[in-house]
Amino acid sequence: MHWGLIGASTIASEHVIDAIRSQDGNSIKSVMSSSAKRGREYAAKHSIPESTSEIDQILRDPEISAVYISTTNEKHFPQAMAAIDAGKHVLCEKPLAMSVADAVTMVNAAKKKGVVFATNHHLRCAGSHIAIRELIQSGRLGEILSVRVFHAVYLPPHLQGWRINDPKAGGGVIPDVTVHDADTVRFHLDEDPVSVVAKAGTSGLGEGVEDSVMSIWSMPSGIMVQVHDSFTHIHAGTGFEVHGTEGSVTASNVMTQQPVGQIFVDDKSGNHPVHFSDHNLYVYALQHFCGAVSGFGKPAADGVDGVKSLAIALAVRSAAEKGESVEVDYGGI
Repeated sequence: MHWGLIGASTIASEHVIDAIRSQDGNSIKSVMSSSAKRGREYAAKHSIPESTSEIDQILRDPEISAVYISTTNEKHFPQAMAAIDAGKHVLCEKPLAMSVADAVTMVNAAKKKGVVFATNHHLRCAGSHIAIRELIQSGRLGEILSVRVFHAVYLPPHLQGWRINDPKAGGGVIPDVTVHDADTVRFHLDEDPVSVVAKAGTSGLGEGVEDSVMSIWSMPSGIMVQVHDSFTHIHAGTGFEVHGTEGSVTASNVMTQQPVGQIFVDDKSGNHPVHFSDHNLYVYALQHFCGAVSGFGKPAADGVDGVKSLAIALAVRSAAEKGESVEVDYGGI
């Protein structure tokens, strides 16, 4: 399968290009950038045969079967809709769109067109999170009582830009980080938050957008979820905790793009390390995407997963703005 990259992005160069090429028979034919010069330089640097500043050039190419969209957030909806209309399979960065309604439209359009549509939620692809999910599902932790997510990090300078100063492009820590936490919590608990409360603010980087947020989510089962996200915490580290009636999981340094971290289970028999696979998260995601294109299984995170993570993130932002509890609106999906 030949791919087109819509967006000459850092995440593509650091993670996704190699993951695509790791799949048997898959290659990247073209890259689109809004800057023709940047596109040519990017293509040359990453050995991509073609570059363009026009999305239609990629979408009209009959040799290109799939596209990876990693432009700024406000462009995801129109670009994905154009790709779907052209009959291309789509792997889209999160958040899928700027509104839940647009994200639902994307999912429905892909279903009608018969193309694979997936969200690039990498954390659920990590060996660490797969191991945590297995612990929960095995019943070893008993009835789950609460989850705590620590995802306060420092956004490196080369990734700042629009993420810290452009609300129209979808900047802010909520659409950038909280949306990933939402998908990860859903992956572990197999249920969707009903309502959220939140407090957001700026603590050093935000220029017109929030750079830090704390939120609490209420789940249908009664599980409470506490989440802390930030762009400004240099030394905080990340973590994911699950606490049940029979045991607790404490995972450190697992909210990351790298296959790293440590997991321990505490129960009546003591403290036990948990071993997990150190496979590449993006290679795992591409394996599932390509499998779905071939008619085997489904993407690691599909379009519905993308809609729901977006809905939760937008509810967190709304709750922070209103200073009150907000019900999560999943757009009827």
